[in-house]
Amino acid sequence: RHNRVLYVNRPLDRITQWKAPKDKKTINRLKSIKKGENVLDEVEKDLFVFNPQTKLESINWLPHGKVYTLLNKQNNRRLARQIQKASDQLRFKDPVLFIDNDFYNGLYLQDYLNVEYTIYYLRDYLLAQPYFNRHGKFSEPELISKVDLVVTNSLYLTKYAKKYNTRSYYTGQGTGDEFFVNEPAVFPPDISRIKKPVIGYCGFLTEMRLDIKLLEKIAAHSADWNLVLIGPEDEAFKNSALHQMSNVHFLGNKPEKELPSYVHYFDVCLNPQLVNQLTVGNYPRKVDEYLATGKPVVATRTETMEAFADCTYLCDSHDDYISFISRILEDGDDQAAKERRIAIARSHTWENSVALMYEAMHQFKTL
Repeated sequence: RHNRVLYVNRPLDRITQWKAPKDKKTINRLKSIKKGENVLDEVEKDLFVFNPQTKLESINWLPHGKVYTLLNKQNNRRLARQIQKASDQLRFKDPVLFIDNDFYNGLYLQDYLNVEYTIYYLRDYLLAQPYFNRHGKFSEPELISKVDLVVTNSLYLTKYAKKYNTRSYYTGQGTGDEFFVNEPAVFPPDISRIKKPVIGYCGFLTEMRLDIKLLEKIAAHSADWNLVLIGPEDEAFKNSALHQMSNVHFLGNKPEKELPSYVHYFDVCLNPQLVNQLTVGNYPRKVDEYLATGKPVVATRTETMEAFADCTYLCDSHDDYISFISRILEDGDDQAAKERRIAIARSHTWENSVALMYEAMHQFKTL
């Protein structure tokens, strides 16, 4: 609201063009490169979306060393030239470079761009994924150490970033307005037919993040409990024993705008995470979305989830899950608790998160 913003889409790389020639993003990028279409568009006042008219080399397969570094610098130079061209076209003055978790294409950008200072936004611990770990275990610490400022969406990631840059700050994250809606007069038919009580989860159903054995144990604890799982499944979930349990209901993937209607039907919301490098530091946006509906939330205890200790039920074991779910269903919920959860979710806004970013920027500029 206070600045003009140039949002740079991820450039096309050669392997993506080869593997996904019919993908919408590939087609869109090629139109920009070859025909000059949709290169720089003002999608709303002072917000410009930019498709770089360049193609990057696909280099992640290379071993880490001189050749990889040389080609990565070449990729960064190509991208920087495009960004500088768009920045000059828009007559930006003293721009700030904001790198969103991209330690590959962002590693050398500040070396080739005319910017006032550089911020690295760390919102996922990508090094837990083999693809990103290959070179990221070198690139991310290097980028964190060289930027002027690091902002993160979890205290775990702040602690990680501070090992390489003392100017690292926690700024939280926002929740979308779509979950702050009243309970619908009529629930979606595929969930309204399910007998209460309903214990539910919304999100990508993947063994990399979720505890399948825990979900099986919850469903097996009581035939009267109905477990509803909403979202796409990976192969492990598709082949799990959950599909043979009569009180487990897979409702498939749903458009985001429809999810609040489903969550409002839940009696208990779950965030049954495994604790691993992929999950331990990530901001639990899903928990904010659950809280926005006022529903009670039972979740795995992590360092990041400690910030939600006063408004959720945090579990250290499978038995804790069973105990808390049983207590909630037996005792029921009250309006005061519901309103408090909604109020906490409302405090986690993008406006508040951005305000903390501005505060960190101000501290840096006054050093």
